[in-house]
Amino acid sequence: MTQPTDIRRDGPRPLLLDLFSCAGGAAMGYARAGFTVHGCDIAHRPKYPFTQHKGDALEYLAQLIASGEITRYAAVHASPPCQAGCALTVGTNQSQGWGGTHVDLVAPTRALLDRTGLPYVIEQPNGRAEIRKDLTLCGEQFGLGVIRHRNFELGGWTAPRPAHVPHRGRVRGYRHGRFYDGPYVAAYGNGGGKPSIPELQAALGITWTDVREELTEAIPPAYTEHIGHALLTSLTMGVAA
Repeated sequence: MTQPTDIRRDGPRPLLLDLFSCAGGAAMGYARAGFTVHGCDIAHRPKYPFTQHKGDALEYLAQLIASGEITRYAAVHASPPCQAGCALTVGTNQSQGWGGTHVDLVAPTRALLDRTGLPYVIEQPNGRAEIRKDLTLCGEQFGLGVIRHRNFELGGWTAPRPAHVPHRGRVRGYRHGRFYDGPYVAAYGNGGGKPSIPELQAALGITWTDVREELTEAIPPAYTEHIGHALLTSLTMGVAA
């Protein structure tokens, strides 16, 4: 029988490092699953609900590795920005100046995460940087008011892949001058029939921030709560390194 691992903890809860943490959508899900979360983001995020370091996420991770402080953590989540492969930047909006040179941070993030020796999660939206799609999650799987497909690469561990649930209709908003109604709100941008702040909060399951930019970038906490439960099981059973 596999023996449980010695999970690195903050009190009774294992510690998880949340890189490129923004306002804490991912962090809240991990916290609900049973982790204590420490975040790091380049911008000051006063509404982040947990301890957060302000600074460059990759520089901070490199410092933690060099100092040995990374051993305090049981796992790492990272949501690096990657506009280089996004459909919005290389497709329809290129004429607006969005299609220039963008830095792909996914590869250097993965390289540093591999150096930690810890189990990790890398998150990316559809159509962005190429990652191994070990999990693809959708709001409909959790009864949310957004579709918001997100892909997750799992480093050093595995998790069950839930089946995709058919969508119930369209995303509400304008398309080519015509308004379409539907059960989901468009959790991106502004104008064009986009939802109000309270509608965004309700659709995503996020109540602690009312900043539109933070809401439109956020991972619904339901996603990482699902991942967090699987990660805890993996850590406890000794499957994760």
